[in-house]
Amino acid sequence: MFNLLKYWLFLCLLPFNAAHADSEIQQRLLQADSYRLQSRSAKVVTIVSQYKHQQRTKQHRYHVYIRPEQKSLVVFKASAERGQKLLMLGDKYWLLMPNSRRPIRITPMQKLLGEASVGDISTLTWSESYRGKIGDSAELNGKPAIKLQLQAKTSGATYQKIELWVEQANNFPLQADLYLRSGKLAKQAYFSAGQRDGRIVVQSMTLIDSIQSYKSTQIDYQSVTDYRLADKYYNPAYLSQQSLDQL
Repeated sequence: MFNLLKYWLFLCLLPFNAAHADSEIQQRLLQADSYRLQSRSAKVVTIVSQYKHQQRTKQHRYHVYIRPEQKSLVVFKASAERGQKLLMLGDKYWLLMPNSRRPIRITPMQKLLGEASVGDISTLTWSESYRGKIGDSAELNGKPAIKLQLQAKTSGATYQKIELWVEQANNFPLQADLYLRSGKLAKQAYFSAGQRDGRIVVQSMTLIDSIQSYKSTQIDYQSVTDYRLADKYYNPAYLSQQSLDQL
């Protein structure tokens, strides 16, 4: 009788435990997101630098306009890419070239520069695109850390699976293993802390090639400011007719 009672209590607590686990992972992801993006609508000035054997080979500048519900507009600012634009609307991505009025459908894994893909630049949140569970605990660089095992919940997510390590105390992101749909490790990401407006933020993300480790790409978030771009800019038909040099 006692064993049956214990089993009954276990079954009754299952929904509670599952809900608690879902709530905890969501809260940890939201806090991890907040270190990269401090406002739901923002302009992010992003510098992407490509390195080979720790020597910089290229550097490009992008202005990224983020809005809720997975909307992003990326305006290319490097002279070699002048006039190019990238639009993300949920699971759909378009590349717009300066001499063409026909938007080109692309995937979030499309290479942008070095190891940085379209999705690495246009998406700054995990909580919108991934669900997961709490994994192992360990010490990384002298800091108690916990692993968040994330699975994509949208078809437009850049990676199918992410193993994200965050500081156990405050959920600051430390590093991540990024996996493709095939299950192959695509690259590793390392996050560096900095200060902006008196608060701790992710200052940069460094991506390391999973095979050619001498190749790396650093994404610096030079500035993040509250900014809400007008709705018309999130329309591929409208964008194809605009230069956007002013943005």
